[in-house]
Amino acid sequence: MVTPEPAEHSVLVVEDAPEAAALTAELLRSAGFRPTVVGDGAGALRAVPDGAFDLVLLDIGLPDTDGVDLCRQIRELTDAYIVMLTASDDEIDKVVTLKLGADDYITKPYSPREFLARIEALLRRSRRTTTRTVSARRFGDLVVFPDAHRVVVDGVDVTLTRIEFAILDVLTEHPGRVLSRDTLRERVWGADWFTGDHVVDVHMANLRRKIDSPEGPSRILTIRGVGFRMAESGSG
Repeated sequence: MVTPEPAEHSVLVVEDAPEAAALTAELLRSAGFRPTVVGDGAGALRAVPDGAFDLVLLDIGLPDTDGVDLCRQIRELTDAYIVMLTASDDEIDKVVTLKLGADDYITKPYSPREFLARIEALLRRSRRTTTRTVSARRFGDLVVFPDAHRVVVDGVDVTLTRIEFAILDVLTEHPGRVLSRDTLRERVWGADWFTGDHVVDVHMANLRRKIDSPEGPSRILTIRGVGFRMAESGSG
């Protein structure tokens, strides 16, 4: 497991149980992260705008607010990665959470090693930099500007999460190629990320809702049994 350099990433821990919050914070500090702990939703909403956090660890079972709704509110305030901490193994709750802006979830109880490995794998994406200059990629009225992290549909800017943009970036980088879920997982989340197929599918559905018109076909084609690729002209 790769340990980040000390104080490299700032993490907001939203956890109402003092013992669990203290253990999580200590685990993060031992791996070189800078944790900030708040015990409720109100504290999280106060901290997020000014905290410049790289990651938010959000317990879904908070006393003062619904964790899923809080996830949506936090997503509107920051583009930091959001990982939900949940004691529930209910697949429906997890899918709903992903639709509202979370990047992934970790089910309690979890091993410290797996916990840190998953966080490090997610944050490793934000450390990847490049000096290349990439021109705009056009697919009909969909235009992707990779260097500016910008997407325009029919002349209107569309706001995507980091994960959604990363998926679209990979697909438009290889427009004629069908990319499997495994390939997308490796390119977007990293080779050592533990996410399943349904996580890819939920983020793909979110992306399609933002770039497709309700009455038209999808700009991202599903090749049954193989994977996904861009439609040649943004339709079809």
